[in-house]
Amino acid sequence: MRSAAEQLALLRRGCEQITPEGDFGKMLEASVASGKPLRVKYGIDPTGIDVHLGHTVPLRKLRQFQELGHQAVLIIGNYTALVGDPSGRDQTRARLTPEQVEANAIDYLRQVAKVIDIERTEVRRNGEWFSKFSFLDVMALTGKITVQRMLERDDFTKRFRAEPSVPISLHECLYPLMQGHDSVEIRADVELGGSEQLFNLMMGRRLQEEAGQRPQVCMTLPILRGLDGERRMGKSLGNYVGVGMSAQEQFDRTMSIPDGLMREWYELLTDLPAEQIAQRTDQANFSPFEAKKLLAAAIVGGYHGIEASTAARQGWEKRFSQKQDPDIIPEVAVPLGAMGIVQLVKALNLAPSGNEARRLVESGSVTVGPDRSKITDPKVTIEVTAGLIVRVGSKKIAKVKPA
Repeated sequence: MRSAAEQLALLRRGCEQITPEGDFGKMLEASVASGKPLRVKYGIDPTGIDVHLGHTVPLRKLRQFQELGHQAVLIIGNYTALVGDPSGRDQTRARLTPEQVEANAIDYLRQVAKVIDIERTEVRRNGEWFSKFSFLDVMALTGKITVQRMLERDDFTKRFRAEPSVPISLHECLYPLMQGHDSVEIRADVELGGSEQLFNLMMGRRLQEEAGQRPQVCMTLPILRGLDGERRMGKSLGNYVGVGMSAQEQFDRTMSIPDGLMREWYELLTDLPAEQIAQRTDQANFSPFEAKKLLAAAIVGGYHGIEASTAARQGWEKRFSQKQDPDIIPEVAVPLGAMGIVQLVKALNLAPSGNEARRLVESGSVTVGPDRSKITDPKVTIEVTAGLIVRVGSKKIAKVKPA
């Protein structure tokens, strides 16, 4: 096991805050002296099925703890997911059924295994303890915090003061208490979370102290900005790169990020040394275009391997630098014969609606056939034949397969 000082230096990288940092250093020293690994907790609520690169920031830190010899404890919040985390929310989350949550949990674990060593991870569902709670247990838990303290949460304060006031459901106030109680149940030494999670993480410290346990150290990590370079990465915003995406799609999406986002992505999504990151993101000494390709290759290589990463880079260069079609083109079943161009673009799933397909045609984004004929008139009729290739811009492409 590495020395406490070496571990602290490694684990500090990419962190926004370690609370309290002095306690963390002492924990690491005690762990090294005794040979007893720290129990490092990270919780995920399976409220959806897509894990994206934003989710991997704390997961990568959890893997780093694993590589240093510590015990990763992954909490699957099958009960907290039924409440919905209010952190960073300006309205109450939609409620899920237990069946939806469990189906999502299974898929989550499959995707999370691409980031952490799932075989060496202690996986716990918090329904193990919350399903056994009586009403008296719930009252005892809620008695550990005041309404005034709960309203100090930034997200609740904003909703309470909004004009008109945005409702705060009482069940949402249970969430930080439930997350904190998870730490008591698994006797966490460290808990990881996003920067907006600090209130919940600190609740774990408070409840552990009341239970007579050594309070956990709270380690928060930055919120990864998405492809637009402004808002946090999220599927609903469409500015995300999914862990389960193909190598080519991961590469292509990463290449679309603004140059100003590269240092952040390099620091939070790769293991490159700080000096190398500084070199690659210094535009005076390194081409941003090449730096972005190296970043995309590093991300894809982490999920699909070096071969797939190399192929994805070649595929991107073939399409964007050499203006050629990729070797593998998605095929979509479409009836053969005469069809309006707007209808064809929509039928090939190159646009979500007829209106969007019409807009793409009118903007000159649609090309058809081997000669890349540009279609700008939405009233044009196309003779649809087997193998016909239709493109929208430089990123979307599809081939006709007889229906």
